[in-house]
Amino acid sequence: MRQLLLFITVIFVGIVFIGRLFYLQVYSSNSHNLFEDNAIRKVYDYPKRGFVYDRNGTLLVANQPSYDVMVIPREVEPLDTLEFCSLLKIDKGQFMKTYNKAYRYSPRLPSVFVSHLSKADYAVLQEKMRKFTGFYIQKRSLRKYETSIGANVLGDIGEVNTRDIKKDPYYRMGDLIGKQGVEASYEKTLRGVKGIKFIQKDRFNRNIGPYKDGKLDTIPEQGKDITITIDAKLQEYGELLMHNKRGGVIAIEPSTGEILAMVAAPTYNPNDLVGRQRSKNFTKLYNDSIAKPLFNRSLQGVYEPGSPFKLMNALIGLQEGVITPNEKVTCYAGYKYGNRFMKCHCYIGKRNDLVSGIQESCNAYFATAYRKILDKTGNAADGIDVWSKHAKSFGLGNFLGYDLKVGQKGRIPNRAYYKRVYPKTFYATYTISNAIGQGEVATTPIQLANMVAAIANRGHYYTPHIIKHIEGEILPEKFTRPKYTSIDKAHFEPVIEGMHQVYKNGTAKWLQVKDIDICGKTGTVENFAIIDSVKTQLTDHSIFVAFAPKENPKIALAVFVENGYYGSRFAGKVASLMIEKHIKGFTTRKDLENWLLDRSLEAEYAKPYSGEPFKINEQSSYQFVDKTESNRLKKRLNKINNQSN
Repeated sequence: MRQLLLFITVIFVGIVFIGRLFYLQVYSSNSHNLFEDNAIRKVYDYPKRGFVYDRNGTLLVANQPSYDVMVIPREVEPLDTLEFCSLLKIDKGQFMKTYNKAYRYSPRLPSVFVSHLSKADYAVLQEKMRKFTGFYIQKRSLRKYETSIGANVLGDIGEVNTRDIKKDPYYRMGDLIGKQGVEASYEKTLRGVKGIKFIQKDRFNRNIGPYKDGKLDTIPEQGKDITITIDAKLQEYGELLMHNKRGGVIAIEPSTGEILAMVAAPTYNPNDLVGRQRSKNFTKLYNDSIAKPLFNRSLQGVYEPGSPFKLMNALIGLQEGVITPNEKVTCYAGYKYGNRFMKCHCYIGKRNDLVSGIQESCNAYFATAYRKILDKTGNAADGIDVWSKHAKSFGLGNFLGYDLKVGQKGRIPNRAYYKRVYPKTFYATYTISNAIGQGEVATTPIQLANMVAAIANRGHYYTPHIIKHIEGEILPEKFTRPKYTSIDKAHFEPVIEGMHQVYKNGTAKWLQVKDIDICGKTGTVENFAIIDSVKTQLTDHSIFVAFAPKENPKIALAVFVENGYYGSRFAGKVASLMIEKHIKGFTTRKDLENWLLDRSLEAEYAKPYSGEPFKINEQSSYQFVDKTESNRLKKRLNKINNQSN
């Protein structure tokens, strides 16, 4: 009996063993994971990244060769560490730190040990690599920015982190990925697809030839070239005008939604984030918590819109039938409600209709219009929701859906927003600051530029976008399909005429440009900061929105200059010049150019850190740049103008 049981056991174990071998050889042979096989070496072949061109065909981003030293930790054999470190220009501590990091990632898979070798270092090292088993050199492409402008537009590339790898298994440690701007937004288009070679190794870890004669190898697919909507010359001009200032400028082509310029000031040279110095330079830019050069104020800066928002209240008032273009409101140099007073620049007793109300930026007119909108049904709680829905139809208070990675929603409040503060009773006067674009209303420069584009189009807009053409592809429908606002087309004409009069006879009459009918609106936004736990008023922000020409508009833009006093002081000048530059290709208002280049707002930005008393909006508070700096900027301006001509 025992012999029979032993015999049965042996037979059973044999059948299980044979069955398992049969399964592994026949059924599982196709699922063999080459990437986990220690006997197969994997060598990646990285494609060239796609080029980036501006709307006029100017090359902005190209490639340059780069060499990385790779390591496979399990294959590393004893070596002369001091010699190797000397060749790589690193110390032993850095050697051990990098090696341990690579081992933790994967003992079997290759990792970047030292990146971005120069050609000279590569030539020296290549001859001696045979002495360092487990290490090899891999060639790839780095970016070469053919321009010093548009850093926040173009972005940069850098090594993937563990979060990137978990999100997309395509990447492995040491791979490069778009980090910001266009490089990040169109990463999959630009990167292409890397190829791979599988090499069989023997038991001594020596290469013996291609695995399966190279049948499983793949060749790299080069990244696609893209054309972006930016006009490089207009971008460079805008960045120059914003030198020594902080803020954002967004210019849009109303008929397409294409972003013509996206200036974030201060900026930096995109080539600073290329190569072995990338990490050091990025850290320096990142740690600048005052100027914030990595912060794209055009997309991420959330500010009260100020008086440009009066245009929105005018359109809503007309749509709701609570005001007419000819109805007049008497202004007493401002608007009084309760014990508060919103002053403006109208003289006492001036009677404004819609056009002159916009022209003079009359607070009394728009406070009256706002109250009528909210009180139309006799219930301001319902009225605020009606008002909010109209404003949101212009893309305000939400992400616009553009094709760049960063942005902010801004804020267009409704009844639900105010319920926390006013749970029961709600009156229009509680939120009267919304009438003049302050209070709880908050927007980004790109949202304001899009709002103006919708006004220029008389009621519709196209989703703003940075991509113009992708090699072999067509644009997504969301960029070519118009979006319509809730305002009837007929109501736009009186508002546009009011904007036109701002330039003809109003708050921007000193900013006119010959032969161009510009429609604009100035704005001044109060600026507060918490300093030593005290809410302190700083110099006001300067804001300006405009489009041109009045008929068949070619450009709509929003300019925001932090601590720039009132709307026409800094922002208005930038707007007029950029409009003329885009439409004519040259500028005639040299007085405005010289005024901007000769003045710096750096002293304003230093005020919170100086410990000195504040002098709000004092004209002499801004600095004049020194003669050397002025000459340098004007020399650059001449170069830009000569290139345009």
